[in-house]
Amino acid sequence: MISLVENDAPQLQELMAAIVAHAGTAAVIGITGSPGVGKSTMTSALVKAFRAQERRVGVLAVDPSSPFTGGALLGDRVRMQDHAMDSGVYIRSMATRGHLGGLSAATPQAVRVLDAAGCDVVLVETVGVGQSEVEVAALADTTIVLLAPGMGDGIQAAKAGILEVGDIFGVNKADHDGADHVVRDLKNMTRMVERDPGDWRQPIVATVASTGQGIDDLVDAISKHRDWLAESGELERRRRARVRDEIEALALATLRQRFADLHGDERLDTLADKVLLGELDPYSAAGEIVAAVS
Repeated sequence: MISLVENDAPQLQELMAAIVAHAGTAAVIGITGSPGVGKSTMTSALVKAFRAQERRVGVLAVDPSSPFTGGALLGDRVRMQDHAMDSGVYIRSMATRGHLGGLSAATPQAVRVLDAAGCDVVLVETVGVGQSEVEVAALADTTIVLLAPGMGDGIQAAKAGILEVGDIFGVNKADHDGADHVVRDLKNMTRMVERDPGDWRQPIVATVASTGQGIDDLVDAISKHRDWLAESGELERRRRARVRDEIEALALATLRQRFADLHGDERLDTLADKVLLGELDPYSAAGEIVAAVS
């Protein structure tokens, strides 16, 4: 079904209508951070921890697309071989296919498939967050932002928008020099954020994912955030916003396809020529496109 989602198959709408009533119970956890901080190793460690709790886990590992084939490198699955024979774990690599934001355009629908399939937890690992790739925050119930010593200073982290994105901060590779400085910088930055009484205060957890150090503390922080989401009503708000974004994206994709079916490229070239010749302004040209597809 995830392949059907990725390929936008004709039968997709019928299948989604059949599974929508079965989704909505999985905890969706986003894992993001700069390339090299240990996202895949952390994802594998969290899978192990959740499986110890006898929870079914789905993993969507979003890989950069190959510029030649458009496919994913599958590097994340190479790092998660420990779970390859576990029937309670499903791991899927997804190519971004040029989509910005650190995720694949098909990721929201793929999350819905895993949710309906009975996964208790869905882990979404992004390509690697940059200064604009913060889309995972809109998709996940809980977003974990990973940092590591030597991956840039605190100011750079703030520029990347992690204070707004992260619900939990993990300082991975905490056995390396400089980890204490990263923890201190994060604490200083989070103190500067104005909060109302009852707002969530982002915990900072030091971990060494390769050895399992700090993973229990991270799982505990995830559980506490989940409880806060439910008690505060934030979970319902986030999920409503997620579905709104999903509907909007699908509607825009449908309109874009409808325009393409109406000889969109040819019509667009004609309108572009008129704008270049001064016969038409861009707003009027855009209005003609909207009228054509509405």
